[in-house]
Amino acid sequence: MPALVERDAEVRCLARTPAKLDAAPWRTSVQVARGDVGGDVAEAMKGMDVAVYLVHSIGQGDGWALREQRDAENFARSAAQAGVRRIVYLGGLGRDEDVLSKHLQSRHDVGRLLASTGVEVVELRAGVIIGSGSASFEMLRYLVEVLPVMVTPRWVETRCQPIAIADIVDLLVEAVARAGNVGGIYEVGGPDVVTYAEMMGFYAEVAGLARRRLVRVPLLTPGLSSHWVGLVTPVPVPLARELVESLVNEVTVGERSATEAFSVTPMGLREAISRALAATQEGNVPTSFVDADLVAFRAVPTDPEWSGGTVLKDVRRGTASAEPQAVFGALEQIGGQKGWYSGEWLWRLRGILDQLLGGPGLRRGRRSKLAVGDALDFWRVQDFVPPNRLRLHAEMRLPGEAWLTWDLEPAGSGTKVTQTALFRPRGLLGRLYWLGVAPFHRFVFPGMLAGLLAEVDAKGQAPR
Repeated sequence: MPALVERDAEVRCLARTPAKLDAAPWRTSVQVARGDVGGDVAEAMKGMDVAVYLVHSIGQGDGWALREQRDAENFARSAAQAGVRRIVYLGGLGRDEDVLSKHLQSRHDVGRLLASTGVEVVELRAGVIIGSGSASFEMLRYLVEVLPVMVTPRWVETRCQPIAIADIVDLLVEAVARAGNVGGIYEVGGPDVVTYAEMMGFYAEVAGLARRRLVRVPLLTPGLSSHWVGLVTPVPVPLARELVESLVNEVTVGERSATEAFSVTPMGLREAISRALAATQEGNVPTSFVDADLVAFRAVPTDPEWSGGTVLKDVRRGTASAEPQAVFGALEQIGGQKGWYSGEWLWRLRGILDQLLGGPGLRRGRRSKLAVGDALDFWRVQDFVPPNRLRLHAEMRLPGEAWLTWDLEPAGSGTKVTQTALFRPRGLLGRLYWLGVAPFHRFVFPGMLAGLLAEVDAKGQAPR
């Protein structure tokens, strides 16, 4: 959606529940029509040149494949009735002559049915898509991050040809915007052909994790594999089962490649994983949506709940009687000689441990006036927007990445303060670390916010 808006396209979005799109940053730039692809959508398509079909019902009950076929037929009829010139569809790789899994066969059936009424169809067939929200990528992400040793079936030796989500977005946009007749099936993939085992190795390498050990066993069925995936990752078991069953099919680009028909040159697997990891860091200072190379990889408000990787949080809220300027004035004094408003001995102990591990500890202190990029004890100022936000990024030795953020907003004559600690664990050790320090957090974080608010209230309303 942001990529189409960026190109000044007039976009109409079909949604069963339009309110779910309210949080999307592009919401005010598009029209939204209420409807369902299985219902009467001809009116919603009226006046549109191109319809983009990104619907998949995989794992939604026993009859999901039949429902996909009915929906595709209905969508194609509605498009023809409304005078739509082209349908752009994102399907799945896999050779038609092979015995395909239920998932991949349904992808191919949907493409065939969309083309059944004579409307031009551009069908892009992709394998594993590297980026937030892609179920295959999220499954890979969680398995590799959590498990240093994995018991795996034979399908880890199946070859695939992954592609970055940013490249998929560019291909979809080009398929929408191209003039003339470009209908047909196009197989798309990145330049690297790898096994799933090799892809797991690439992920661990780029993520800075220790080498993952794979123990292959011949008797691990798709059913058992999917329940294991459901236990270790947040990907739902019915979805995981269908994906696992598809992993026996080789999904590589054949002779119907899109490289000659489209101008997009896909990036390599290492770069795709690196960008996906960098952009799904929940602690990043938000970037502009026009920076498509990054935004396309970040978890967005309309992604499934299980996308975006693991981020552990501690959120505290409170209200001060003073205005935001006064609260921010007290907040920007934090650290250094002033301390952290609560649990000073715990902070000092953490600083000593950090120094013993080779980190900076608390010895760096801070400057009298803060700015973005400044050191603040074992933190670094990442975002500084008086009187609304202060965000610190941890530079202490950690098995992961950590941020500490305060957001301030007016609340009547006072200020609502939201204090958020985020931790993005690296591997199993990162998760164990968070569990280990959780008891200390119960003392430190509530006390820190309470101490800040007490300091502000004790000083009274600061003069303007």
